[in-house]
Amino acid sequence: MKRRTWIAETLDDAGAKAQYDGHVKRILGSRQVLARILKGAVAEYTDYSPEEIEAWIEPGIEIANTSLRPGEKENKMLLITGDNTESKVPGEGTVTYDIRFRAYVPKRRRAETVKLLVNIEAQKKFYQKYRIVTRGIFYGARMLSEQLDREFTDAEYDDLKKVCSIWICMNAPAHIGNAMTEYRISRRNILGRIPERKASYDKLSVIIICLNEKDDKNQRGGLHGFLNTLLSPSMSVTEKEEILARDYGIVMEQEMGEELRQMCNLSEAIEEKGIEKGIEKGIEEGIEKGINLTKKVLRYVREGRNNEEIAELCGITIEQVHEITED
Repeated sequence: MKRRTWIAETLDDAGAKAQYDGHVKRILGSRQVLARILKGAVAEYTDYSPEEIEAWIEPGIEIANTSLRPGEKENKMLLITGDNTESKVPGEGTVTYDIRFRAYVPKRRRAETVKLLVNIEAQKKFYQKYRIVTRGIFYGARMLSEQLDREFTDAEYDDLKKVCSIWICMNAPAHIGNAMTEYRISRRNILGRIPERKASYDKLSVIIICLNEKDDKNQRGGLHGFLNTLLSPSMSVTEKEEILARDYGIVMEQEMGEELRQMCNLSEAIEEKGIEKGIEKGIEEGIEKGINLTKKVLRYVREGRNNEEIAELCGITIEQVHEITED
C-alpha cells in the first residue's frame, strides 16, 4: 500500500494558494525542497546530490505558521523539531523567522564536518518598504550573535558557525525576471596581505532568489524552474506533481513504512558522517534499542506530534525527547 509524501499532501492542501503565507512556508519546509534549495543556492552544496543533502539536514526543521490541517495545533507546525523560529534578545526586540534549521557539509579530504545555520524567508513580491538585502543582513547578524553560549563561548570565537539567510521573492518584476544574487563577507587587501583562512571570515551569506514564472531565462531543470513550478499560482496540482517528479526527482508516493525506512537510512548516514545524535543514548541501553527509539521518536515528530505526546507514546521523558531531536 502506498501513501502520499509530506510534500504531495502539502501541495494538495495549497492548491492555487501556494504563495499564501501559511502554505508557502509549509511547502518550502519539506526536506526534499530544502535540499534542492541548498544545492542550487549555497556554494557548499553544489557538488552533492539532493539525496545526500537531505541526509545532512538535521532532523530539526521549524516553521513559523498556524494550523492548516485538521487535528494540528496552533504554532505547532513542526515537520520535525528544531531551532525555534522566534529570536528574543533583551534590548534588541524579537525576530520571527519563516523557516530555520541546521545543516552539515562533510569535508571529503578531512575528518572535519562543517555546520551551517540556515534561515529561509518567503516574500510574495520583491519591492517592499525596505531593501530585502538589508533585512537579510540583519537576520543573518542576529543568527550570528545569538550563537554566543550556544555554539561558542567568549574564548572560542573560532567555533562561530556560518549563517545563510535565503530570501525567495515570488512575482519579481519583468526587468529582474529570474535572478539570484549572493551577498557575503569577503576580503580586500589594501596594503600587503594578511594571511587568513577564508573559513575564518566567511561567516555570513545573504542569498536573494527572484522568481518570475513568465521568464524562461535560466529556468528549466534548474533551481528557478523548480521553484517556479513548486510555487506557481496558475499551474494545477496534477501538473505540478508530474513536473516535479519527472524533472526534479521529487518523491510523491512511497510504500507504507518506506518513510520510516528513509528516516532509518538518514540516521545511519548522519552517524557515518560523525554527527548522529541519537546514538549516544543508544550506547547506554544497547545500540539497537537506542536506534529503534530514535526512529520511533522521529516518526512521531514527522507526523506533527508535540514533545509531550511523543514522550507519552514512547514511554520516555520530555527531556529524553529533546536529547534525541536536538543538539
